[in-house]
Amino acid sequence: MQLVKVENLCKTYGKGDTRVNALKNASFTLEKGEFAAVVGESGSGKSTLLNCIGGLDTPTSGKVLLGNRDLFAMSEQERTVFRRRNIGFIFQSFQLVPELNVEQNIIFPLLLDYKKPDQDRVEEILEVLGLKDRRDHLPCQLSGGQQQRVAIGRALITRPVLVLADEPTGNLDSDNSRDVIELLRQASRRYQQTILMITHNQNLISSVDHVFRVHDGILTDLGGAFL
Repeated sequence: MQLVKVENLCKTYGKGDTRVNALKNASFTLEKGEFAAVVGESGSGKSTLLNCIGGLDTPTSGKVLLGNRDLFAMSEQERTVFRRRNIGFIFQSFQLVPELNVEQNIIFPLLLDYKKPDQDRVEEILEVLGLKDRRDHLPCQLSGGQQQRVAIGRALITRPVLVLADEPTGNLDSDNSRDVIELLRQASRRYQQTILMITHNQNLISSVDHVFRVHDGILTDLGGAFL
């Protein structure tokens, strides 16, 4: 079942001599439950692609459809609500709230949407992420790997159909990086969530279902993970 459809996505910054074509007619699809990766060097356009797919940035032209909804046919307010309820984000810098403990950080997106957390769901996520014994700890009391696990839990708690991960292992060592990739793979299998991960580390893509490459704003479909 097709979940994401990107059609001729273009993003241009600046004008004249300062004009930069960050994305050039990118087109692809993702299936429900698929774990895909976009690889490319720094400045290639891969983060711009992720931000447009997540509705955080507006493309110059083209479409992004999630299910049967066109993100950029919505008003900004409609897109904000739709994004909060359907898309989870995992960032390299974790972006946890320092005053909140592990459990509070995980349920924070639900509270923003005035929803009562399902405690069974919270317990399941804490268990899957190996954070039950850290639920009352503040971010400053956690390792980098544990903080990234909290960020993954926060992205999963709303049951989003799409999870976007921007260099989720960028601040982690190799062991924690492998753990994070495995947790994302489990999420795609266990919860049938579609996951799109941006990375420059090709050593991390052996577990994904599909690989794309972005170079100078041009997206190439590399197919299944055979690298």
